[in-house]
Amino acid sequence: MAEQQLQTDICIIGAGPAGLAAAAASLTGEQRVTVIDENHSLGGQIWRAEIGRGAHPDVIAVLNHQPHGQLQILNQATVIAAPSHGAILAELPNGSVTINWRKLILATGARERFLPFPGWTLPNVTGVGGIQALVKGGLSVDGKRVVVAGTGPLLPAVASFLRQRGAQIVAIAEQSPWQKILRFGLAVLADTARLRLTLSLARDLAGVSYLTNTFPVAAQGDDKLSSVSLRRGTRLWTVDCDYLACGFHLVPNLELALLLGCLTSDGKVTVDEWQQTSIPDVFCAGEPTGVGGLELAHLEGKIAGLAALGKLKVARKFLTQRDRARRFAHQIDVAFKLCPDLREVPSDQTTVCRCEDVKFGLLRHYDSWRAAKLFGRCGMGPCQGRVCGPAVEYLLGWRSESVRPPILPARISSLAGKCPGPANPNISIGDQDENGMEGSHACDDNRLYPQTRN
Repeated sequence: MAEQQLQTDICIIGAGPAGLAAAAASLTGEQRVTVIDENHSLGGQIWRAEIGRGAHPDVIAVLNHQPHGQLQILNQATVIAAPSHGAILAELPNGSVTINWRKLILATGARERFLPFPGWTLPNVTGVGGIQALVKGGLSVDGKRVVVAGTGPLLPAVASFLRQRGAQIVAIAEQSPWQKILRFGLAVLADTARLRLTLSLARDLAGVSYLTNTFPVAAQGDDKLSSVSLRRGTRLWTVDCDYLACGFHLVPNLELALLLGCLTSDGKVTVDEWQQTSIPDVFCAGEPTGVGGLELAHLEGKIAGLAALGKLKVARKFLTQRDRARRFAHQIDVAFKLCPDLREVPSDQTTVCRCEDVKFGLLRHYDSWRAAKLFGRCGMGPCQGRVCGPAVEYLLGWRSESVRPPILPARISSLAGKCPGPANPNISIGDQDENGMEGSHACDDNRLYPQTRN
């Protein structure tokens, strides 16, 4: 299929809570609005296959594709490059499309942070959000023994979700100490809606052990997971289970923002009070500006959508609510900050980079992310460091905050005849590393795999 061209006034990338709230706000004007998402349906991870349960009415309207007039939705569309300011290139199942925009809203969400431990690559060891997505996609956990581990408010929420679908929750292992959880609980008491949700989760999880200051140190099994070893202080024990759902909070998806040249700080996109980034006409909302949950994402998306229309007076009405939600997000960060003991868990033989099978012992010989990539191939596989990058950042303090196109593996046919040069002039495709290798290379499956820069 030939490359398509699409003109739009407001382009929104990401169809989770932030992106849909931005779309709903944008549709209050006369502009053409285009929503792009790489999934089969709208809603993001939180509403996958459950159309907007608990969503605001304006978001429900967008989920149901109402109003139809100026709204265009592109599902299964993966943004891979930004050829110039005012244009993005997206890959479709049967071709590609260049979308020319006047205003751009980034609502690219976040992904789970995984921290490696012996056995974490065994089958049936999944992410916390990952197992939720699998169940929503049809995986049966009825009667299965599940350990939910890691950190953050997502743990009990997913445990409740799994228990309602027949899973036996063996334990919830939260790495944060009980003192921090207690202080966070006191903050929840001050918010009626969150208190109501917390009490509902408590009822759903009655009888389930919620263990603070506890984390997995090893997973055992032959062809798949059979048990997991947990550590709490000096105590170490092993429990049998069929699944281990493990995630250590979330990491903002910054690749597209970085490709566009947006300023970032502390692993978040920097925005002003109207959610505008450092790049003119580019806004950002939701988890890329800092992981804060559904309410904050919705408010930021609404403000970004209104600001893109120039309706600053209307947007101003939501600033106080957003700031309150941001304060609560900060309390989450404080309560679930990763403990230093997690750095002691991986052994030298623990795989850190699954794509390239790089062991932790090898990484100890390097002094930077760049060196680990050049000489150890860490982060050079198909996921492009999206899994091992945040882990290495925590374990060794290394960070890479620059990218080059395509930002996700792409078919060569999607790029044929085009130069997918970035909008950021500091990034180029043809640069070579110290080994003389180009930044992108063709693979056997006729896809182009990007290489993140250092």
